[in-house]
Amino acid sequence: METTHRIVTGDAREIPLPDDSVELVVTSPPYPMIEMWDDIFGALDPAIADALAAGDGDRAFSLMHDVLDGVWAELERVLAPGGIACINVGDATRSLSDGFRSYPNHAEITNRLTARGLRALPDILWRKPTNSGAKFMGSGMVPPNAYPTLEHEHVLIFRNGERRRLEPGADRRYESAYFWEERNEWFSDLWQFPGEVQDIGEGLRDRSGAFPLTVPYRLVSMFSVYGDTVLDPFLGTGTTTLAAMVAGRNSVGIERDPELVAALDDRVAGVPERSASKGRERLAAHREWVASRREAGNEPGYEAEHYDFSVNTKQERRIRLYAVDEVESTDEGYRARHTPIEAGTF
Repeated sequence: METTHRIVTGDAREIPLPDDSVELVVTSPPYPMIEMWDDIFGALDPAIADALAAGDGDRAFSLMHDVLDGVWAELERVLAPGGIACINVGDATRSLSDGFRSYPNHAEITNRLTARGLRALPDILWRKPTNSGAKFMGSGMVPPNAYPTLEHEHVLIFRNGERRRLEPGADRRYESAYFWEERNEWFSDLWQFPGEVQDIGEGLRDRSGAFPLTVPYRLVSMFSVYGDTVLDPFLGTGTTTLAAMVAGRNSVGIERDPELVAALDDRVAGVPERSASKGRERLAAHREWVASRREAGNEPGYEAEHYDFSVNTKQERRIRLYAVDEVESTDEGYRARHTPIEAGTF
């Protein structure tokens, strides 16, 4: 299997893709009203910088989302019928001249995308790793002027119209299956990844809202099949591209900052080892699950076709995981070659 990964340095309000050409969007935009992205928003619309200077939080918040709206218009255009969009975003807290308040980015993005006709599906909260012992904002130990700490982000999930239909019995769909026990964990509305860190340098971390690889990897595995194309219009440090490579999907990433794009080469170099490790980890975890299931007296009902273990449902029988053998640079980005992870190699 071969996948392609196109990298575009440019503005996501003009996505160089045809209509209905991507099956999945996984992205994390700059978060309105988070100070690290003030300069980006201000450069795109000087009225935002004026509103912030005047301490007008409501106006700055609305104008920042107007900027993002140009990307959502393109997302609506390129997303195929039945395609899924997963948008990772955090809310913001800020104190301006109109006082301290929370800015609900997740609600604003939901309102704007549903106004464009996308259907909101149940979303996911994932809790960010934190070492802080302070679980509140404010001061003192007495009521009423402290506030809860924001320790989670939202993965907002939308679908373009009715459910997607694939050809009956398609190999690429059934090989893309996840395990029954993975389904029960992944489709929970609350995720937590203790101890997982983002493998990017501190200088890049200060300019990008990168998330742990597990977040986009799960989303790609949950909402796409082999052969699909995954779009990230806010590529940043390229975590969605890495997840698509590891999961055996094609991808397109768009990023305004050429320095962030240039740094992707170093991260891509580790994909072969990472993809093999992720595949072996999933297969070994399933083998352990089967053993514990049997010990409890619950025999899984089917045998996997490509592996020497049982699975719990008929839909899992043809599951097949792939590892990246090599990644090579191309004029447009990268090409990855994948081979199946065979039984006995984990």
